Amino acid sequence: MSRYRGPRLKKIRRLGALPGLTNKRLRAIQDLPNQFRSEYRIRLEEKQKLRFHYGLTEQQLINYVRIARKAKGSTGKVLLQLLEMRLDNILFRLGMASTIPAARQLVNHRHVLVNGRLVDRPSYRCKPRDIIMPKKKKKSSVLIENSMELFADKELANHLTLFSTPSKGLVNKIIDTNWIGLKINELLVVEYYSRQT
Repeated sequence: MSRYRGPRLKKIRRLGALPGLTNKRLRAIQDLPNQFRSEYRIRLEEKQKLRFHYGLTEQQLINYVRIARKAKGSTGKVLLQLLEMRLDNILFRLGMASTIPAARQLVNHRHVLVNGRLVDRPSYRCKPRDIIMPKKKKKSSVLIENSMELFADKELANHLTLFSTPSKGLVNKIIDTNWIGLKINELLVVEYYSRQT
């Protein structure tokens, strides 16, 4: 199954607020009480929230869960850290792109440098002390600066630093999972995949 390209508000109506998917907001989100949902449905919805927010395919998410299982620590927290340290998500968190799909497009179109080297994979895993900046071309800088102006008042995560003069960002450390800002229970996602993998 490929990446979702359909109506985004439809997914927000079903799953709740997904800031990485779109900037659009719903007036009111109606939620079914938990008593009318099966345990499987609750786990599935949590998994879908994660998948649609980060713009992953099913196979990509399975691969991240497998990597998180092999790492030391809580599988759910490691999974969220892996997803948050993707290059497309870091660009979104820095405000260099309005959404994660927009950040993915910037990376795919070769507008982003990491530590002075061109990176064209949105799934590139950033590490602490990585410096992310636009290419020296005027078009790249204009695209990123326009987005940064729109999101100038956006609160920046504590694991990132943004320098606005030459628009560039610095990854200070691995993210603390309490800061993510997505209402998700990562343990339900791990439980969902524990039966499949």
